[in-house]
Amino acid sequence: MEFFNKVGKAALGSRLRLMTAIITDDASKIYELYGADFVPKWFPVFYTLAEERELTITEIANEIGHSQPSVSKIIQEMTAAGLVQESLKTDDKRKNNVVLTAKGILLAKNIQQQLKDIDVAIDGLIAESKHNLWAALEEWEFLLEQKSMFKRVSDQKKIRESKDVKIVEYKPEYQEAFRALNVEWISTYFEMEEADYKALDNPEEYILNKGGKILVALYENEPVGVCALIKMNNPEYDFEMAKMAVSPKAQGKNIGWLLGQAIVAKAKELGAKKIYLESNTILKPAINLYYKLGFEKVFGLETPYKRCNIQMELKV
Repeated sequence: MEFFNKVGKAALGSRLRLMTAIITDDASKIYELYGADFVPKWFPVFYTLAEERELTITEIANEIGHSQPSVSKIIQEMTAAGLVQESLKTDDKRKNNVVLTAKGILLAKNIQQQLKDIDVAIDGLIAESKHNLWAALEEWEFLLEQKSMFKRVSDQKKIRESKDVKIVEYKPEYQEAFRALNVEWISTYFEMEEADYKALDNPEEYILNKGGKILVALYENEPVGVCALIKMNNPEYDFEMAKMAVSPKAQGKNIGWLLGQAIVAKAKELGAKKIYLESNTILKPAINLYYKLGFEKVFGLETPYKRCNIQMELKV
């Protein structure tokens, strides 16, 4: 086991496969010991049919958590071994129900003592162990159902990479990135409008000189995300959060969240009480981000954008 000690937890899948191979090899020997001509991988399907039930392949797959093609292949192998056959009792020709043959039913009775001996042997192994693997497996299965290993690793990658993201204030050198990043996402889903050109072509005049702010997200010193805080002439709202864009090549690094948090913090720093934004519900990740930041839906303000179908506010 020196390899696994060296590689560590990253080899979890390989280690589980090795243990599975060891146990499966022993299972073959155990069936042989009890005089049963049986392949270990058949067991979940065989056990499901052992109570003289007739089931479809889909029903078996759902019950044991295997794929339908996998179950179908096992049924074919068990049919060739004379343990399973298509049911002759059903009148529904649309269903391919399968049942154990007489040989299969006899085998199910004969292996009962074998199953009891296996239970006792595993209980003995658990008693000798410092950790109860059976209970741990049940716990891990539950936890992985709640949040998959892929999601856990993906989240960790996002957290690690987000530490390398720097949020800085706008400089003239970022004007092209501010424009390009916004044009990219707007053109992907909608059409550029007059209000877009005003803000993107003249950010100093339209945003900064009127008391607004623009923040830029840098990853490896490259501008990959932007967001603006535009001063509003509205007695109810101090600023509009607008022109948030993240490069597709930088997505998955929490950049939208970091920009959103930074913009809200900047608004507080400037004495804002309420922030307003406009968006479109087709942009589901963006809408989810706004809700996560604490924005709530509002209605009734005039908008210069045809694409706007949702308005939101945040009390800061």
